[in-house]
Order: sequence, then C-alpha cells, then structure tokens
Amino acid sequence: MTDSSMKAVGWARSFPISGGVRAGRQWAREHLESLGWTKQAPETVDDVLLAVSELITNAHVHAHSSAQVVLTWDNRCLHVSVHDAAGELPAPRTPDTTSPGGRGLALVDALSDHWHTHPQKDGKTITACFTPTG
Repeated sequence: MTDSSMKAVGWARSFPISGGVRAGRQWAREHLESLGWTKQAPETVDDVLLAVSELITNAHVHAHSSAQVVLTWDNRCLHVSVHDAAGELPAPRTPDTTSPGGRGLALVDALSDHWHTHPQKDGKTITACFTPTG
C-alpha cells in the first residue's frame, strides 16, 4: 500500500483596502523567509511578492473589497490564492501605453508557473502557482 497523504503548510490573512498591499507583501515575505526561500530562491521570492501586490491591488481596485490571501506550500508549488468579493472574472487586457494600470494579470501570468480563477458564490479566487528555482 502506498502513502497517498499530502503534507502541506499554509497561512491565511485578510487585507483591508486601506494599506493592504504593503502589509500583504510584508506578510508574504515573512512566510517565504520561514520556508528558507529568501536565501535559496530570491528570484522566486521577488516574483511571488510582485504577484501578491498585483492580486491584492486588483481586489481593492476592481472588486472594491478586502483581499483574503492564502499561501499554501505543498513541497512542490507555493499556491498564492487571493479572494475578493466581485463575481466578475478577470479578463487580461492590453494595457494602454499612457496608463499606469492594466498590467496586473499579465505580470501574474509572466511570473507564475500557472494561474487560474475559481468563481464562487461570494466572489472569486485567483490562484497562482510558484515553483522555487534551485
């Protein structure tokens, strides 16, 4: 018989619209440090922190809601999940060259190994997966 159990560690926290992006980035960095990633995979840490910033910003700006962030490490992938109260699914768009916005999902797509959206009755959750380098 094989052991089909999965071992994982995770953290969750809600970030309000006021000051949530910076706090979310700092919170995520602390947990990445606890996994040893800041020393072992600093490039991946930078990617995760930028994605966390973008996803929390999207929750605040587009959903006008707090962002519930869950980090889950399953020894293969760090799943970064951000839930907001908007039911509309995100649609990547081509950014206007004169606008500072419109690049969030394109960045998440470029930085993560993959990402997807889960529609839910009380909003949606976007989950991006990051595999550490090295």
